[in-house]
Parts: sequence; structure tokens; C-alpha cells
Amino acid sequence: MLRLKNKVAIITGGGNGLGAAIATRMSEEGAAIFILDLDNNGKKIADQITNSGGKAGHLNCDVSQQDQVIAGLDKAIDMFGHVDILVNNAAIEGPNLTTEQFSLADWERVFSVNTTGVFLCTKHIVPLLRKNNGGAIINISSIYGLVGGGDVSAYHASKGAVRLMSKNDAISFAPDKIRVNSIHPGFIPTSMVDRFVDGSGTDLNTMKPILDEMHPLEGMGHPDDIAWAAVYLASDQARWVTGTELIVDGGYTAR
Repeated sequence: MLRLKNKVAIITGGGNGLGAAIATRMSEEGAAIFILDLDNNGKKIADQITNSGGKAGHLNCDVSQQDQVIAGLDKAIDMFGHVDILVNNAAIEGPNLTTEQFSLADWERVFSVNTTGVFLCTKHIVPLLRKNNGGAIINISSIYGLVGGGDVSAYHASKGAVRLMSKNDAISFAPDKIRVNSIHPGFIPTSMVDRFVDGSGTDLNTMKPILDEMHPLEGMGHPDDIAWAAVYLASDQARWVTGTELIVDGGYTAR
């Protein structure tokens, strides 16, 4: 069964890590994919999808810039005619500092991508989803949007904001049949986690046993663990699911 047959999904940050996995799995479930990413990795993933028989497009886009977001959505509509799904995945971790140590510039940069980017993409896609008689918005938050870790202060705050924005938007847009949910991944080996570990003054090989132990179920996860959660929330199987936080963390937050 193709759970996303005839649907069109826009995925921010779809060129790497979780976003690339989400784009790939949604394509396999029948969706046409349009990737908004800051660099050409998005084009690489789009090309891989089309070479595998799927439908995909791409535009370089900084989601913190309103004109670029509008241009990306316009191109997706020009290419596919409508949109059903938005995955707000683009994010940066920022410096591994406490609130006291953060500069205002670094703080605002993390929020501009992680929170303002979600705001801009949501703001401008809602009219398109409403015109299409509904759809699904999936915001990739984090376990660090639920619990503290004593590190990457701006990342925690920005992901917490995404969590509550998802709940509020779920209520706001329910009359339009637009579902809004958040996914909260645990630690998954991606370039972001690599940078986070490097910022801690160590390396992934050293940290992996420690990070594995924090996740009771088989250690750290895989990008596909998040991708399949996103497929479910985007599908009609989740037609009565909105305003929820889907935690996919191998038991990290169960303690």
C-alpha cells in the first residue's frame, strides 16, 4: 500500500540526515517530493529520487528568509500543482554553550532557522493547504524540546518553541482540516550530532557508548526511525492525530 500516493510533500533541510531519509521514504510511499535546502545536497537527493522512478524537485533556500521561502513554495506549486504535506526539518544546533555564554548574534541565528523558519514555512503554506482542503504539517523538534541537557542552550529553547507552536497551530488550523504535529528524535548519528560531539571536545567513537547507554532500546537510532514516523503522521492513517508530540528516542525520555 502506498500510504502517500498522489500527495505532494515539501521538506526543508531535505538534503541531509533526517530530511534526506524522510524525503526518500515518503517518495517510496508514493509522494512527490520538493526539497528546500540551503545547499546543493538537496538537489542530490532529488536526483536520487527521480533516478529511482519517483518525482522530486529542489530549490536552494534559507528558511529564515521570507522571500526565499515564498519562492520555494511557488516553485513547488508550479511543478506539482498542489501541496499536501510540509515537513519543517531544517535546523542548526548552534554553539555548545550555556545561556550565560551565548552571544546575542549566535542566539538569534539559531532561532532564525529553528523557529522563525518553521513560522515562515507554516505561515505561507497554510493558504495552500487550505485551498487543497487540508493537509499535514510535521515539525521536527527534539528530545531537547522536552527535557534539558545542560548544553546547547539556544537549541533547547528553539526546539521547545517548535513543540508548543505545533500544539497551538493544531488548534488554529483544525477547522481547515490541517493537522499539525511534532516529532522528537533522540540522538541519531547525523552531521548535526557529529558537530555536537565535536563541540563537546571529544569524538563520536568516544561518545558513542555513552550516547548508546542513554537510549535503553538498542542505543542510538537511525534516520529511518524518524522517516517512518513522519510517513505515518503525513498519511491518512493519522487522520485523527493533531497537536501531538511523537517521541522517537529509544526510551531516552522514559527515565
